[in-house]
Formats: sequence, C-alpha cells, structure tokens
Amino acid sequence: MALWSGRFTENVSEFTQRFGASLPVDKALYAQDIAGSKAHAAMLAKAGVIAQADADAIAGGLGRVQERIEAGEFAFDINDEDIHMSVERALIADIGDAGARLHTGRSRNDQVATDTRLFAKQRCEDLMAANIALRQALVKQAEAHPDVIMPGYTHLQHAQPVLFAHHMLAYVWMLARDFERLAAARRAADASPLGAAALAGTTYPLDRQMTAESLGFSRVIPNSLDAVSDRDFLLDLSYACSVSCMHLSRLCEEIVLWSTAEFDFIELSDAFSTGSSIMPQKKNPDFAELIRGKTGRVVGDLVALLVTMKALPLAYNKDLQEDKEGAIDAAKTLEDCLVCAAGMIETMAVKPESMRAQAKKGYLAATDVADYLAKKGMPFRRAHEVVGHLVLLCEQRGCDLDDLALADFQAESDLFEADITSALDLDAIVAARTTEGGTGHAVVAEQLALAKQVLAADEAAL
Repeated sequence: MALWSGRFTENVSEFTQRFGASLPVDKALYAQDIAGSKAHAAMLAKAGVIAQADADAIAGGLGRVQERIEAGEFAFDINDEDIHMSVERALIADIGDAGARLHTGRSRNDQVATDTRLFAKQRCEDLMAANIALRQALVKQAEAHPDVIMPGYTHLQHAQPVLFAHHMLAYVWMLARDFERLAAARRAADASPLGAAALAGTTYPLDRQMTAESLGFSRVIPNSLDAVSDRDFLLDLSYACSVSCMHLSRLCEEIVLWSTAEFDFIELSDAFSTGSSIMPQKKNPDFAELIRGKTGRVVGDLVALLVTMKALPLAYNKDLQEDKEGAIDAAKTLEDCLVCAAGMIETMAVKPESMRAQAKKGYLAATDVADYLAKKGMPFRRAHEVVGHLVLLCEQRGCDLDDLALADFQAESDLFEADITSALDLDAIVAARTTEGGTGHAVVAEQLALAKQVLAADEAAL
C-alpha cells in the first residue's frame, strides 16, 4: 500500500500506479530532495518538534540513501510513485520511527516545489556557464579575423559589406541577452516554498527562514497557496532556453549556408562534420543541423508547460506533475547545443578570400554611391534613383559598379567626379561606418572591448 493509504481500503491498479508515477522523471532530483529533507529535519529539531537524536538519525540515514543512489546500488520501485516516497521508504527501512517523523509539518506539495526550485537554480547556473563558453569562442573568432570583409545580407541578398568580426559579435550580444534571461530565471527560482505544507501552512512552529537559508534560497515565498502552485520559474527557465535555442538555430543556419560550395566562407572541422554512406566527397554540417532541429523540441517543452498551467485552480493539482519533464529536457538540450556550438565555432576555419570575393558581388557599394551624391547636395531619394539607374546599366552590361567609366557616372549626374572611385572601395566603405555599433574597424574594436568587458562581468557574477 502507498504511504498515503490510511484512508483507502484498496490500492490503485498496476496500470494506474504506473500512469500516475512521476518517479521515472523526478528521480533525477534525488540530491535536491535529500538536501531539502536534511534542512527540514534540522529545523524541526531546533523548533523542538522532533528530538535532536531523531534529526541526527535522519541526516545520517539520508546520507546513506544518497550514497547508495550515487553508487548505483539503490533499487527504485515504481510503487513508490515519486522520489519523495522512494527516499522516505528507504529511510524508514534504515532508521525506523525516526524516519517516519521526517514528514512532520510538510507535504509533498511544498517538498516537490522545493526540489524543483533547487534543480532549476542549478541548471540555470550550468547553462550560464555554457553560454559564457560559446561567447568566448565567438569573441576569439572575431579577434582572430579583425580585417576580414564579408557581404552583409538582408532577405539573404547581398546588401552592404561588413566585417566578419562584426557579424560574430552580433551573436555575442544575442547570447549576452540569453545570459540575462537565464539569470532572471535563476532569481525567479531562488525562493523557498518549504513550510507552506499542502497549501495552508501548518500548526507546527516551523522556521521557514532557517530552511531557506540552509538551502541557499535568498527569500521565502510569502503566500502558502502561491508557494505550492507557482511554476512561473520553470516557465522562465523554459522560455530562456527557447530563446537561446532560437538564437543558436539562427547561427547554425548561417554555419550550414557558409559551409556550402556556393558560399565557401568556412570549413567545419572533421570533429563537427559527418560524411555520406553513398557519396564519398560529402562533408555534412550535421551537428549544426541538429542544433537547428532541436530548437523545435525546446519550444515544444515551453508550450507544453504553458498549456499545463492554463486554467489550473489554486492550489496544487496533479497536472503539475507534468511540470518537470519538459523543463529538464529543455535545459539538457540547450546545454548540449551550447557545448556543441562552442566547439564548432572554436574549430571552424574561416576563408577570408572567399568572403571578400563575394563581397565584391551584388553592387554592395550602391548605398555609398547614393550617399556620395547626397553629401554633394542631391536629395537622397533622387540619389537613390540615380544609383538605381546605374545598377540597371551594370546588369545590362553584365558588370559591377566599379567597372563603369567616369563618363557613365557623369551621364547620370554631373555631381560625380573622379573621386567616385573611393566610394567603390570595399575597405573604404567598411571603414567609413564609424557610428557607434557600426561595422567600421575602429568602432568594431570598441564593440569587441565592450563585449569582453560584459563577458568578464558575467563570468565573475556566475
């Protein structure tokens, strides 16, 4: 019979026991469950609710249970339903009545909420560390290629030339925001529900501040109903994972494109590529594709939890048993993706010549030619039209803007002079972007320094 079977005359069926059990998922939280139980027992003893000898026996017994689990010697039984009952059963078998006193003044409702919050805090920290490692890899690539010019794109069409370092730093800033979201999710989880009991608190003189401090929580949740029913912190974690995976998917989409023969901007290392079972020449960016594909899985975890929480009345409902599996999966999936992406970025070979060759295609100087006319007094909309005519002329001739003669330019406007050639030079075009956040060499160097400063601060905060 189950630990809650006093009111029942028969047990649930074998099928419903399996259907209702959360043990296959929440056994991953054994360390958090044992830590929470040790803190609760120590507090009960200090409050005079149980004897100190019982608290000592409980602490020792829980330690032995944890050792058995970590040694692979613990037999999990689906009849225990969840990790809480599994640990408690083993504890009572070891130390007897002292173990049966552990659950005084608490419910599985506040117990599972405590375990899950402790787990979420730790996973946020793990993900923040992996986030930092990927940002470091991107920064290293930016530092290693300060002068490499590549085409910038809008609509996947050649738009304007940019520095490769500038492009890498765009992802650094995306990931910096991801770090902030993970830090916010950690703060959201950093509150103790222990002592809320089932939903209304308890008649025992519990010291919730003591258990919160013992478990490393910064504060106590002030409302017992909210304490046992809130899963916003898991939504925050799942959302942070989803956004981060979306950013990784964007990065990996570009890695996939850049590694094609059509782009030829990079070559992935053999360690982050696979071959074909039939085509000997193939070198496939499978791991970039996998990261891109796993984004849907993580977003699905977020949507599943949102739908689970929708319309749940206060306080605890069995629906909440579905809160952990998706969050555990999202965190593990993101961590694996971050680690894989960091290795992939760190080891990829950049091809500056290919990037520069592509940057010379697609009339990337067109905006600068329009700016040339505007700076000489022509309204920009008129200048835009003039350069459009020049681009059309190039298309008709099958050439680029820098192939046109001065007479071709002057046929469209007498404002063109011999110095128009300076507006067509890739290096000059890039260097001229000196506004803060632009792609000019000087401002990219400033941006790189700032990115490294933020990265160091985040690393120190972690």
